Amino acid sequence: MAAFDIGRLDDVIHGRMRLGIMAYLANAEVADFNELKAALEATQGNLSIHLRKLEEAGYIAIEKSFLGRKPLTRARLTQAGRDAFTGYLDAISRLLDEQRP
Repeated sequence: MAAFDIGRLDDVIHGRMRLGIMAYLANAEVADFNELKAALEATQGNLSIHLRKLEEAGYIAIEKSFLGRKPLTRARLTQAGRDAFTGYLDAISRLLDEQRP
């Protein structure tokens, strides 16, 4: 049996919170900050840090605006993010396939 190449897993996505963000956005297309915070049961600070990390990697785009007088932060996957997420899921799938008898 060939050893699994751990390098195939994207470190930017692999963390629990970032994986949750990517999975949520893959299905929702776009989500506002409070929607993500509630869905992922995250604190404001923790979610902000992970969104920034994904944005720096080019995997998500952050749009800031106002709804009335309230700030509105929305996130969406970029094409690079979709490609990275698909690659990540493929790597996990290969890992699972290699572990099954």
